[in-house]
Amino acid sequence: MKDTDYTFGTEEDPAGGQDNRKQYRLTARAQITLELEAGYPASEGIPGSSRREMACAVRDISVSGLCLLSEECLSAGALYPVSVSLGDHEEPFVLTVEVVWSRPEKAGYLVGMRIVESAQTAYVEWTEAVASAMEAS
Repeated sequence: MKDTDYTFGTEEDPAGGQDNRKQYRLTARAQITLELEAGYPASEGIPGSSRREMACAVRDISVSGLCLLSEECLSAGALYPVSVSLGDHEEPFVLTVEVVWSRPEKAGYLVGMRIVESAQTAYVEWTEAVASAMEAS
């Protein structure tokens, strides 16, 4: 991981004047893919039954959350499986996230998400990668 891949904080307040963050955030070169609708293996090839995903740019990250730019409004409380490609890491991190807040922006929506701790995801690997990035910054 290069020192130039991450910087601390952002210039704008993420939630319209109310910052409830408990951890430092890093701005990072990252891409996230949200699985908006799951596909059904038995219905492969049937129109309208395939998985629907949306790729989004990540604005900033922390061990317990992230902020992204979305084309669609995402409802607070919704849970999504996601894949996050982060910096120089070869493999994306497969995580589960919960939408905490969403607000309209010029080019879509700014969305705050909490990473849900789960043994079935790369949660531990994610926390180690973000901690390493913070040490290198």
